[in-house]
Amino acid sequence: MGLSFPNRSRSYDASANRIRFTGHDGMFEVPFLVDADVFPGASTEAGYLAAFDAGRDVIQKAAAKAYGYTRRRLYILTASDFR
Repeated sequence: MGLSFPNRSRSYDASANRIRFTGHDGMFEVPFLVDADVFPGASTEAGYLAAFDAGRDVIQKAAAKAYGYTRRRLYILTASDFR
């Protein structure tokens, strides 16, 4: 079974300056973080979450690509994952 994103929830982690979201591979939850720097036009929690929502398809494709390379406990996506 491949990675899927059935849960559309996401949250902003101010202490890490990242957006948290999860994917699922079968019954396994796969945690992801996206650096806020990926969203250069945003500067507030609401702005980061809106930018995440607007780019959800691209973000999920980058997450699936990162997940396909290797299995880890946590994936952190940075600007380099979107080039």
